[in-house]
Amino acid sequence: MIIAAVIGVCVVLAVLAFFVPRFSRHPERGTQRTLGVGARAGGKAPGILGRIFSKPFHTSSRAVGRSGSAGRRTRRRMPF
Repeated sequence: MIIAAVIGVCVVLAVLAFFVPRFSRHPERGTQRTLGVGARAGGKAPGILGRIFSKPFHTSSRAVGRSGSAGRRTRRRMPF
């Protein structure tokens, strides 16, 4: 369920970044901020559990950033 939500957010951000690159940064940063809160909360678990619980949030945040930048990069390369 969570994986599907992250994939959906990445797709929406990539499409948004392609069509309106300037306005895609705010939703991207908001999503990354939300995922950062989850990573910090998961990281408070003791020992190795903290890394295990925070890793999915870090990975998802990185995926969100990459999808937004990929949409803007693709837009930049278009001939129009």
